[in-house]
Amino acid sequence: MQTNILEYLEATAPRLPDKVAYSDGSDDMTFSALYSSARSVGSALAASGYRREPIAILMKKHPTEIAAFYGCVYAGCFYVPLDIDMPVSRIELILKSVGARAMIVDAKGSAIAQKLGFEGAILSYAALSAHPVNEVALAEIRQGQIDTDPIYVVFTSGSTGVPKGVVACHRSVIDYVEALCPALGFSEQTVFANQTPLFFDAPLKELMPVIKYGATAYLVPKKYFSFPMSLCDFLNEHKVNTVCWVVSALTMISSMGLLETNPPKYLTTVAFGSEVFPTRQYQLWREALPHAEFFNLYGPTEATGMSCVWHATRELEEGEPIPVGRPFRNTGLLLVKEDGTEAGKGETGEIYLRGTCVTMGYYNNPERTAEAFVQNPLQSAYPEVVYRTGDLGYVNVHGELVFVCRRDAQIKHMGHRIELGEIEAAAHRCTSVSRACCLYDAGASKIKLFYVGEIDAEALSAHLRTHLPKYMLPSVCQRLDRMPLTPNGKLDRRALREL
Repeated sequence: MQTNILEYLEATAPRLPDKVAYSDGSDDMTFSALYSSARSVGSALAASGYRREPIAILMKKHPTEIAAFYGCVYAGCFYVPLDIDMPVSRIELILKSVGARAMIVDAKGSAIAQKLGFEGAILSYAALSAHPVNEVALAEIRQGQIDTDPIYVVFTSGSTGVPKGVVACHRSVIDYVEALCPALGFSEQTVFANQTPLFFDAPLKELMPVIKYGATAYLVPKKYFSFPMSLCDFLNEHKVNTVCWVVSALTMISSMGLLETNPPKYLTTVAFGSEVFPTRQYQLWREALPHAEFFNLYGPTEATGMSCVWHATRELEEGEPIPVGRPFRNTGLLLVKEDGTEAGKGETGEIYLRGTCVTMGYYNNPERTAEAFVQNPLQSAYPEVVYRTGDLGYVNVHGELVFVCRRDAQIKHMGHRIELGEIEAAAHRCTSVSRACCLYDAGASKIKLFYVGEIDAEALSAHLRTHLPKYMLPSVCQRLDRMPLTPNGKLDRRALREL
């Protein structure tokens, strides 16, 4: 039984030593180089006395950053990924939370670390990766590791403004990989294009299958997501056949007509998640790539990434939302109503997740952990920690889970319970709208709709009046040139609220 993620790399590197594992389109790292560099980093950290503790990593998005991740695991430590483009204030909050004694840096990261006044050891990746491999030390570390040892702490946004560090272990990541890969059909021939920054959990969808199968992942430079034509050129140049992207990245291509003029012609697998895919944009992708397989993924960071998948093997009915499907193998799904009882088929309930996928909680934050990682509300006979997602959903007539909205996106307005996602869905039925986001101003008791599209606000309001009851109509429809996005490419609702 596999108990350590590094076993993937150790099986693949001898088999495919000269194949490219990770690349940013300019710099490549083969499996043999990855294996050697990671073991050198692990040996260097062990020689300096770091063990079973967080190691911060402040580097640019590059194959060497991934080698540093694995190097921390070789040392029996767990990595805390940062990013050179993060606001300094956020880096300071994260470092304060984890209390790391050491930080691995590249040239740019070193300059930032110096400005931060980081009091721990600032370790050069270049020096660490040149350290002689200590076989004896690495073997000793491995012998003492177990599958519940942490691998990483990644930070998500906190509602209080303080980021929360989610702790994941070998067991949950291995279980995730072993469920995700066959569900989406990954193999040695898979060529990924990674979209998200490496300081989230989302890149696991690309990083882990690479070392499991001997696939290849291209780390798409951030600049290409500001120039969709160049992005499509990048995908075609490197013959990318698989993307696992947030919806905003996909709609950026389809809304600009590039699926007709410069489509990503090698794509055979398109997986999307983290946001609701506007049906019109989804259909454009299906029409442009009729031979590709499409998958909708759902899951939170606190459950190691994605937990449910819907394979688009059937046509959606008119007005039907895209389901998020069924749970991965070995993942349990609960739907709990407000009264604490289980929701029946068609009834909306809060989504709870259970199983090996559930992570270890929030680092150094027992209060927030206790709020979200709770006893299974549907049984009290024995201890069973489940994750309360805060998302609402229901099971449709096909037995598929359908995401409705965030619990805090269900509002009470004019005496009516309203799901803001229903208003967004109505806006997306307008072919001239490529993206829409609805917010509620509780102070002013107003619903506000922000959108991107070639239609004026008055015409959009007229469209909405044909699809929604009067009490659900937005008080304001505001057209934007583009939607603000978070660093991982999702809609930035906080920025919209500031508007």
